[in-house]
Amino acid sequence: MATPRFEVIKKHIIGYIEQGDWRPGDAVPSENQLAEQFEVSRMTARRALTDLTEAGVLERVQGAGTFVAEQLPTGSLLEIRNIADEIHERGHKHIAHVICLEQRTVTEAETKLIGLPVGAAFFYSQVKHIEEDTLGHQEVIQFEERFVNSEVAPDYLQQDFTQITPSAYLTSVSPLSQADHWVEAILAPADVEQQLEISSGTPCLKLSRRTYSFRQNPTKKQKFIVNFAVLYHPGPGYRLGGHLMAS
Repeated sequence: MATPRFEVIKKHIIGYIEQGDWRPGDAVPSENQLAEQFEVSRMTARRALTDLTEAGVLERVQGAGTFVAEQLPTGSLLEIRNIADEIHERGHKHIAHVICLEQRTVTEAETKLIGLPVGAAFFYSQVKHIEEDTLGHQEVIQFEERFVNSEVAPDYLQQDFTQITPSAYLTSVSPLSQADHWVEAILAPADVEQQLEISSGTPCLKLSRRTYSFRQNPTKKQKFIVNFAVLYHPGPGYRLGGHLMAS
């Protein structure tokens, strides 16, 4: 199957950026110029620029044009996104290393996180997410630990999380209904520094997220916790963002 033309344009732009030919602040060709160069419609060229802008690779300035953005991986704070999708949208490869995947017993502290009674079984995982650019350079952009309701996802331990992210799998077995977020700037514990491959004292972003779904019983809908995730990102190399539009 032929590669869509807008994807060809995206790879062309990303290539120039990663080779250092286009640097942050440099203007990129306009929709008209790209449409003419690649012999496509303006709509196709616009799709390529829009995708890269939403991925944080480019930024648009009203009345001035489109420019290369400061190249920090960007995650959304306003929606639950699969980190593999975020990386692929930047034209890069997602690599996952599973550090831990096991069944545990709920302690008193954990019952507040996951909503299961003390002594109940739950699933625990640690996964390191790596972004590889088109030149083969790799960077750890997220280390996650996840506390999963085993009643919701009984086959969690059987999944290959190098091929599907825990977030994507859990969404497939129990569609998301609600979520709570907390974001903190922290100095990471030593074990997290090791997984993120950062030096001691490097600031980090810590995103804690509890997700919920609903189950219909004979009399009413019951809300329950699907999982509690703690996501660590190296502060100097990652940012959270989003776009709000007034109604």
